[in-house]
Amino acid sequence: MEQPPPLMVSHLLADNQLFEVTLTESVLSWQSLRPRKLLSAAGGSYSVPVVEIVAVCETEVDAINKESGRWQKMPSFSTELILHAFTVSYVQRSKGHHWWCNEVTFNCNDHLLRNQWVQALKEQLELQAMRPKHLIVFINPFGGKRRGKQIYDDKVAPLFRLACISAEVIVTERANHARDHLLETDLEKYDGIVSVGGDGMFSEVMHGLIGRTQKNSSIDQNYPSAELVPCDLRIGIIPAGSTDCICYATVGVNDPVTSALHIIIGDSQAIDVSSVHHKNMFLMYSVSLLGYGFYGDTLMDSEKNRWMGPSRYDFSGFKTFLSHHCYEGTISYLPATETLGNPRDQAPCTAGCHICQYSGEQLKLTKKRKFKCIDDEEQQQWKVIKGKFLAINSANMSCACPKSPKGLSPAAHLADGTIDLILVRKCSRFSFLRHLIRHTNNDDQFDLAFVEVYRVKKFKFTPKYCDEKDTDIQDVGKNVFGQFCRDHPTCSCAQLYSNWNCDGELIEHAAIEVRVHCQLLRLFVRGIEELSTQKEIGNSFVV
Repeated sequence: MEQPPPLMVSHLLADNQLFEVTLTESVLSWQSLRPRKLLSAAGGSYSVPVVEIVAVCETEVDAINKESGRWQKMPSFSTELILHAFTVSYVQRSKGHHWWCNEVTFNCNDHLLRNQWVQALKEQLELQAMRPKHLIVFINPFGGKRRGKQIYDDKVAPLFRLACISAEVIVTERANHARDHLLETDLEKYDGIVSVGGDGMFSEVMHGLIGRTQKNSSIDQNYPSAELVPCDLRIGIIPAGSTDCICYATVGVNDPVTSALHIIIGDSQAIDVSSVHHKNMFLMYSVSLLGYGFYGDTLMDSEKNRWMGPSRYDFSGFKTFLSHHCYEGTISYLPATETLGNPRDQAPCTAGCHICQYSGEQLKLTKKRKFKCIDDEEQQQWKVIKGKFLAINSANMSCACPKSPKGLSPAAHLADGTIDLILVRKCSRFSFLRHLIRHTNNDDQFDLAFVEVYRVKKFKFTPKYCDEKDTDIQDVGKNVFGQFCRDHPTCSCAQLYSNWNCDGELIEHAAIEVRVHCQLLRLFVRGIEELSTQKEIGNSFVV
């Protein structure tokens, strides 16, 4: 296939070397004109995809070396003391999944040529339609180590200014401040929303955006079978919380600069969202972990120890592990029979995942034959499981984090329209500890007799001591003394109910109905890049 002709080709000076610089519609590249025997081991050829150029600007450089303060002998083609230069800032990959903003300055002795290059590069950046130009930014000043505003001001805002992105910044003052603002404000003037904080801050923004979208479309969120309308605006996450699970599971690292660069270049990745209902009442949305038992009890206890900061989760987790409570109930689920892959796959979801792309194509077909699809789901057979469980977890994504690099469900996909339902049955403390330890290493956490995992579209949970008139865990506690036992850990009575941990927020109902909505939301991410590919690309950018 014949390659399109380059837009610009020139011989330019960079870092006291002469390069042949070429710009095409997709790549900016520069090749050293030094003799081959003088080239370093890294080579003299470099390239940057146009989509990963952050900014280009004019700079004036004279013939004085600013570091030494001495006049330098310039190359023979330059006869002027003033060189006309332009600087290209671009994405540079580093160790792991880190990104940072590198730059290269090209010099020439003709200001008209410099202007041509700047104009050509800016025209190509203008063609990047996915890039945001105006954002609304919500900062949680209290999350994590209370450094959200400092992180934004020091690391993110300078990059946004460099990329000519305007931002309306709101520092939240109370719980649900961001959600309430999004439900009322005019969103037409924004290209995206940025959450600076932890998973709780993201949850607020997500609920506000999804709620506003459904409100504008006259969709009743309290109806469990409602077909929700996908959100137009994307959300960017600047990690500044305690765990930042959602950022880690979609980018591969919790780094504010990396996340800011994903936002700037306009990356876009769809993710699934689960809706949680109690009877016909909407409770919450979940994009990562929905956990009952161990993770619910851990969160409940940690809320009493907020003064400890992020370490409260380790403390409460240890206490919960020692308590070793199990909970009896019934789980019914609708298996995901038409999706590709299964929860025991070895390959994780990565950038450009073919399974998520396939699900996106199927989603478009489903919308064309919506009513037939609903009938098909009603005809599918629900599965029912009863028993005593230490933990009941559902994962929309891997739920990876720095302490658990593979996550609760390593093969879970971001956008395949399914949930991985993980059941940990009653077992000894030692056996449960083995399961927990496997979240931190490469062992298969599902390869245990007391652990079951299913890929599902919907599920329902009813605790044993719930009936049709008594499904609120607070009422259950009053009727069977569960609350008394909860408040007195030394009591030898079996604890009858737990709480649901929904992306780090508590749900005060034990009996719930959960349904996944395929690709309801989009983030300013591209998914986790495979390290081998990332290393190859990253090395080609070094200057």
